[in-house]
Amino acid sequence: MQRAAPESTPLLELGEFGFAALQIWLGGWSEPAARHEQAMNRLQALIRVARERAPLYRRLYRNLRDDRALSLAELPVVNKSDLMADVAAGFTDVSITPAALHAFVADPTNVGTLFHGRYAVWTSSGTSGTPGLFLHDTHALAVYEALETLRFRGLSSLAQYGARVLAGERFALVMVTGGHFASVSSAEHLRRAFPWLAANVAPFSLFTPLAQLVAQLNQYRPTLLATYPTAAQMLAQEQDAGRLQLQLAEMWTGGEVLAPHVRTRLEQVFGCRVRNSYGASEFPSIGWECGLGSLHVNSDWVLLEGVDEAYRPVPAGTPSHTTLLTNLANHVQPLIRYELGDSITLLPPCACGSTFPAIRVEGRHDDALRFADETGRLVTLLPLVLSTVLEEQAGVHDFQVTQTDAHNLRVSLGSAEPAADERVRSALAAHLAQQGVRDIRLEVDALPPLRSARSGKLRRVICEVKDRPPAGSTGPTSVAGAATSVAPPR
Repeated sequence: MQRAAPESTPLLELGEFGFAALQIWLGGWSEPAARHEQAMNRLQALIRVARERAPLYRRLYRNLRDDRALSLAELPVVNKSDLMADVAAGFTDVSITPAALHAFVADPTNVGTLFHGRYAVWTSSGTSGTPGLFLHDTHALAVYEALETLRFRGLSSLAQYGARVLAGERFALVMVTGGHFASVSSAEHLRRAFPWLAANVAPFSLFTPLAQLVAQLNQYRPTLLATYPTAAQMLAQEQDAGRLQLQLAEMWTGGEVLAPHVRTRLEQVFGCRVRNSYGASEFPSIGWECGLGSLHVNSDWVLLEGVDEAYRPVPAGTPSHTTLLTNLANHVQPLIRYELGDSITLLPPCACGSTFPAIRVEGRHDDALRFADETGRLVTLLPLVLSTVLEEQAGVHDFQVTQTDAHNLRVSLGSAEPAADERVRSALAAHLAQQGVRDIRLEVDALPPLRSARSGKLRRVICEVKDRPPAGSTGPTSVAGAATSVAPPR
């Protein structure tokens, strides 16, 4: 019988972080060939664990030869539906039961705690029609944190991180809350495991009415702020109007692709560098942004394959139909040639000098919506917030929200969402009222949501109103963002 891993403790987590940081530091100095060899060794170890301990992979690999020469291209593709159809079959720890796991996720007080004392549990949105539930062991968590610390942030040691905290660095995470989402769960876990960080890492909820959120941020006075680009634009309007008064050293955006014109506006309004990275609930630290703005893949710990509709590799410079991800760090729920759904393009070597692959990412495209409140002031409804309201409160995952004019909102539900009309109306009405928006006609129909022909993902939130400028800007009402899985993920 497989021996259970020890429960995590702060001391154990620090030790695992230190070991992961050493590996990542050495990997950054390695030649590309040596780094690739190390990744292939990790891949073979992952394949052995998966086929020996996870029933799903035991079944998928039963007709494959059993040797170290097995290449990635020989392995079958798995997707979210495969994993979620029998979630326990994808785990290598036989002590995990679906009932216990779902009970854990159903309790909001567990956000930030480890399941069985050793596994992070993160949920993801159902943009492909299927919600996801992902477990990560403590070794994987250490790798993710070390990648963010050393490569994204460029810190050389824990001592340097501690020095920044002592110097007054305060990190605000302005995100969708209320569920086991990767970014918020990670922040809460750090706050619980290391109480000395609690005053310097604070989550803020985008469900909070904007005036209250602005007051909270002004009181906290963060020096670093991470949020989604659409939310950052909303905060930029408040900063530009003088209601928000932040002095940031950096802003980090995630959850949506950062468009160049949005980056420029944010940098102008907040007077700081704006940085982006790429990640997902399946692997939160896929890539980081260099000084020239290129996204570099952490290819020693995660493998990305840009492929066409038949899962054949596409050449460099060609956008892929979808992307296959292999997580080399996590052994409790192996993800091997997992269909992520995003479209990536492999770029030429970056002029920054990094030998890590550079990519461009495209994902689903969602819009921010704007309606007038009772005073006539325009209120921004963020796409990831609206999606979370429908997923978490109405319990639907196959939907499309469209603003058709200044007073109308339409929700189209897929065939997999029978008898959900009243739940949808109730959840959206409550959220709109909380934001001060009341004079809205809400239509719920059974027209099938339109999926992307490229990725099969939904444009979840669409604005068809183009002729009214939002408060505090001179642009159109619709603020479109390519909402792919860009870290910090929801």
